[in-house]
Amino acid sequence: MPRKTFLRQIGWGTLGVALAGDRLAAAMTSEAKLPVFEPSRSDQFWRAVRGQYELAADLTYLNTGGLGPSPRVVGEAFASTTRSLQGRLDTGHALFDEARRVVADFFGAAPDEVCFTRNTTEGNSIVAAGLDLRAGDEVILESHAHPGGSLPWLNQAKRRGIAVKVFEPDPSSPTGNLERIRALIRSRTRAVQVSHVTAPTGILMPVREIAALAREQSIWFHVDGAQSSGMVPFSLREIGCDSFATSGHKWLGGPRETGVLFIRRERNDEVSPAHVGAYSSCDFDFDGRLTYADGARRHEYGTRNAASVVALAAAIRFQQEVGRTRVADCGASLAQRVQAGLAPIRGVEILTPASPQMRAAMTTFAVPGVEAARLFGYLMEHHALRCRPVTETGLQAVRVSTHVFNTPAECDRLIAAVRDFVRAT
Repeated sequence: MPRKTFLRQIGWGTLGVALAGDRLAAAMTSEAKLPVFEPSRSDQFWRAVRGQYELAADLTYLNTGGLGPSPRVVGEAFASTTRSLQGRLDTGHALFDEARRVVADFFGAAPDEVCFTRNTTEGNSIVAAGLDLRAGDEVILESHAHPGGSLPWLNQAKRRGIAVKVFEPDPSSPTGNLERIRALIRSRTRAVQVSHVTAPTGILMPVREIAALAREQSIWFHVDGAQSSGMVPFSLREIGCDSFATSGHKWLGGPRETGVLFIRRERNDEVSPAHVGAYSSCDFDFDGRLTYADGARRHEYGTRNAASVVALAAAIRFQQEVGRTRVADCGASLAQRVQAGLAPIRGVEILTPASPQMRAAMTTFAVPGVEAARLFGYLMEHHALRCRPVTETGLQAVRVSTHVFNTPAECDRLIAAVRDFVRAT
């Protein structure tokens, strides 16, 4: 059955296109009232940016790496789209194409290379399950991979008998990470996955160089971009990876249960869809004919919450309005302030690289001999500083994320609170 016939039969065509018109397309457009950025008046600009976030006045939020707050325009886009779709009882599938164009442009990809997922974990899982991996094949991961990055491959090890090889990230040198991957490559190596920015300690990995190495060895290269998207500017075309998964609910400031998976057009057919349904195919019948939809969208299926996708596009447009480079510079400068303030405190160990080449807007630190839960609890209970405890890979540390709604004064309060904790310990 041709896809267009199927869509007509379920009543999607005319009404869906109408809903994709100016009124709902406008929901994707940021209407934040931001002044023109001028270096001499940057304080005014950043106050206007912070004014777009509705954060609790009695809490300093420093955990965007876990869950990022959304600017007001995102909630408004979600609410207005939901009302419009509910009023017309329409699924809103027609809205996906415009959102896809916005997302693809932001990431430096073509629209047919992008599909919408629920989060980074789902994107990682689609790639791990979809590649033609067989018993004895090898996949390389870094030991700092988030469970959403490691478990999809470990699941394939359990199901298909592949071997997962692990390297410890080098916090001192981009070249060191490249060489640690190279040292693990064997004749059966089929894929490499790294975190663009590692979740536990915020190491910025040399993904462009790793992509070149993987391409040279005919190895699939997948990037877990959960912590980089919305934190650092990049283009997937320039990185050169084969696939890239990310979430909307962290640094992008999008709704929960939104994610993006990129699969390079030239290699799209190498990822077999693990789950399919309505909207995954362009032609099928019960005699066994099944042709998947063109591009990465074949990994989308069934009725989805179109309001979430529209709101994700609104979040991206908000970031573009602020300016991607300004977003990155703001987060990195605040992180540098945190590092510079914590470094002189005797008894504090900073685990995030000091080199700007190897870090971005996250800072992880520890007080040796003190459990993460204790330090995290002190900062939260005594100073209303919401950070994140880090216990992965045997660490006992706390991670701080700094984004556009944070301020130098908040960083200074954190530094003072840590100093007080160490003195009292």
